[in-house]
Amino acid sequence: MITMSLAELEQLLQVGELEVEGLLPWSSNYTFLVRVCHDGVEVSAVYKPRRGERPLWDFPHGTLCQRERAAWIISEAIGWHIVPPTVIRTGPHGIGSVQLFIEHDPENHYFTFEGDPQLRTQVQKIVLFDTIINNADRKSGHVLRQPQQNNTPDRLWAIDHGVCFHTDYKLRTVIWEFAGQPIPSDLMQDLKQFQQRWHTAGQPWQRQLETLLSPAELNALENRLAKQIQQQTFIQPGPGRHYPWPPV
Repeated sequence: MITMSLAELEQLLQVGELEVEGLLPWSSNYTFLVRVCHDGVEVSAVYKPRRGERPLWDFPHGTLCQRERAAWIISEAIGWHIVPPTVIRTGPHGIGSVQLFIEHDPENHYFTFEGDPQLRTQVQKIVLFDTIINNADRKSGHVLRQPQQNNTPDRLWAIDHGVCFHTDYKLRTVIWEFAGQPIPSDLMQDLKQFQQRWHTAGQPWQRQLETLLSPAELNALENRLAKQIQQQTFIQPGPGRHYPWPPV
C-alpha cells in the first residue's frame, strides 16, 4: 500500500527512473507498464509516449498525453481525486504521460457494479467530471474498482482521458443511469466552489492548464461547467452517437 503524500508521489513519477516492463494489451495507442524508482521507493505506472499516439482527425496530433495530465489537474482542482496522479515527462520512448498504475481486477468494471448503492456518489462524480471535460470515450473498462480495507467502500478510479476537452460536443459514455436526475446538493456545491476557484486568477493549476490546452478548449470547459451548474440535473444523451465503441 502506498503511504506517500500526493506531492511526494507526483515528484516520484516526475523524476524517478523509468524501466519498461512491457506493452499493455488492448490499447489504441502505444501504452507501456513501467516501474518508477527513486531513492529506494518504487511504484508501477502507465507510460503513454507522444510518438506512440495514433493520429485522430478531430484532435490535434501529439496532444493526447497533455489531455491525460489536464484531466488529473481538473480532478484535483475540483477536489474529487478521480484520476490517478499523472505527470508529463520524458521516458524511454520520448515525452509522454506517466500515470500511477492502480491495482485492480480487469474483470471488475462499471458494468459489473452498476447500481451498487455504496458506489453511487463516486459514479455520479465521474459522470459530472466526464460532462465537464467532454470525455469522448468513457468505456466501462475505464472505471477501475480498487478494493479497500477495514470495511471501507471500494474506491473508483477513472482512467484514459486522451480524447477529452474538445471544443465541440463529444461526450460518449456508458454511464447514463442518472440522466435527467437532480444533482445532489453536495456535488453541486463542489462544482460551484470549483467555478469560483476558476475565476480566481493566479492559481498554479490554471497556469498548468494553459500549457496543456488551447485557449478555445479552456473557454469551452468553462462554458460546460457553467451550463452544468445552471442545469442542476445530470445531462441527457445528446444527438448522434453517445456510447463509445467498444463499450468495455
